[in-house]
Amino acid sequence: MGNPNPVTETESKVIVKPKKKKRSETLRLFYKNILTDKLALTGCFILIVFVIVALFANFIAPYDINEMHRDGQGEIKRLQPPSTEHLFGTTNVGRDIFSQVVQGAKTALLVGILAAVLVTFVGTTVGVISGYYGGWVDALLMRIVDIFYAIPFIPFVIVLVTLLEPSIWNVILAVSLLSWRTVARIVRSQVLSVAKRPFIKAARISGASNFRIMWKYVLPNVVPLALLEMAFMVNWAITAEASVAFLGLGDPEVPSWGQILHLAFLTGNSRDAWWWMIPPGLAIVLLLVSIFFIARALESVVNPRLRSR
Repeated sequence: MGNPNPVTETESKVIVKPKKKKRSETLRLFYKNILTDKLALTGCFILIVFVIVALFANFIAPYDINEMHRDGQGEIKRLQPPSTEHLFGTTNVGRDIFSQVVQGAKTALLVGILAAVLVTFVGTTVGVISGYYGGWVDALLMRIVDIFYAIPFIPFVIVLVTLLEPSIWNVILAVSLLSWRTVARIVRSQVLSVAKRPFIKAARISGASNFRIMWKYVLPNVVPLALLEMAFMVNWAITAEASVAFLGLGDPEVPSWGQILHLAFLTGNSRDAWWWMIPPGLAIVLLLVSIFFIARALESVVNPRLRSR
């Protein structure tokens, strides 16, 4: 019996060339959205500033974060308001808040980027395998996803910190273990759609292996969506780290915006010393908003219906 769907030379070309064209077109459209969207440009500018601050934090921060500053009489500068010497004021033990906020940028970006990369890698891998193979593989992986959805984040972090120790690495681990489930579901739904397209069928008929089809034809079609989810996961990881540190479950030795807010509340100075609260809180908001603005530009690439808005 002959092959019911023979692959012609033309069909073989369709398998490869549109993918390259689509990838370049996706990047071009994303760059265009960045350049034409004022909010996206603003987000890029703010994010670049945070990245520069994080990379050169040791040079930008004027003081050591643990140094207790004293005045001319030897008294500790407790709860000093912002001044030329201390731009964001001082804490209840005379530590420079500006230096703490600058050093906290490293922690926020480290946790956000590393956790998002791990989450996206695991979630995309599970989603592609689940959506492509279907059947019992899909059912098994989705039931595992359902189990992870039943685990609440904060109690999970408390247990993890109790069993191990407070550290940003455990926060990254907690975010990575629980957040991949969302990426897996979203990528799986996209793969289910991609797997039905003619070029996938043509690749199977031509004898391409399952791994080659997933790697060369399926994955490129879900990468924009995965990158969009990664941008959102950066925000989620930064928020999670700040929340965990604010609850007192973070590493006390690592500078963190959440840790700064935690100490302000813990010492009862959250209302009186406004300069202790606003800088780290504003830093969190600005970083999250900048990433969100950039994600909007990427979302309009993934969802064509948003381009006309």
